Amino acid sequence: MKIGIIGLGLMGGSIALSLKKLSFVTTIVGNDHNKAHQAEAVERGLVNAIVEFEEIKRCDVIILAIPVNAVIATLHNLTDVASETTIIDLGSTKEIIVRSVPDEIRKNLVAAHPMTGTEQFGPSAALENLYYDKVVVLCDLEESGEKQQETSVRIFSGLHMKLRYMRAHEHDRHAAFISHMPHAISYSIANTVLAQEDKRNILTLAAGGFHSMSRLAKSSPRMWEDIFHQNKDNLVEAIELFEKELDDLKKAIKSNTWDEVQERLSNGKKLHDIL
Repeated sequence: MKIGIIGLGLMGGSIALSLKKLSFVTTIVGNDHNKAHQAEAVERGLVNAIVEFEEIKRCDVIILAIPVNAVIATLHNLTDVASETTIIDLGSTKEIIVRSVPDEIRKNLVAAHPMTGTEQFGPSAALENLYYDKVVVLCDLEESGEKQQETSVRIFSGLHMKLRYMRAHEHDRHAAFISHMPHAISYSIANTVLAQEDKRNILTLAAGGFHSMSRLAKSSPRMWEDIFHQNKDNLVEAIELFEKELDDLKKAIKSNTWDEVQERLSNGKKLHDIL
């Protein structure tokens, strides 16, 4: 099986490293709009070769590890792939992708979202076991062709991922609360502190709590702007509900209602009984 990967950053580079371990994968080629990323991907051995887009089209499996807007644009340039080709997109929002895919390649597409990642980006961030034992959500899989379903399940199972299935619109709402809102909060925490504290105080006083809360703000702003744009309605709803929760806690603190504060903190702690 020859696999072509478009986008050789954290997600694309990491899946390349993992795919190299699979016996049924013979060749991995790649393409990236960033020439420096191409060179680094070859240097690190993420792919066997960098190839032109036309050669990517001839691969058995095409993996799109690029921002959602780029996924949509690229799908419109893949309408002439063979009917047996499997196209797997790894975008963080799914509904707009499955709505935008051209009809002639709808069966080729498998809309997937691996629930993994780090705040780092670029080929240097690629990790061999990034996908191992993580959840991958396959959206609207019944709309993909039978061969494409089998191929995607074979690949993700081979990577030792936990497969979950849901509708694209359900995925996007859940992702807004579990992933997208936390990133929005992290950037906002970072901006709040930067506006109030000088660098010396930040370096002196910032400990585990601040590092944990602000870590996501190291992620690629361009990528997250794209995600926020594509999942705008769900994200706004999640932020508004978070604002209400935070405002209720603020009111309880301000009014010295410490029993309510304790109740809210205790209720929040229950989350880690689930995780």
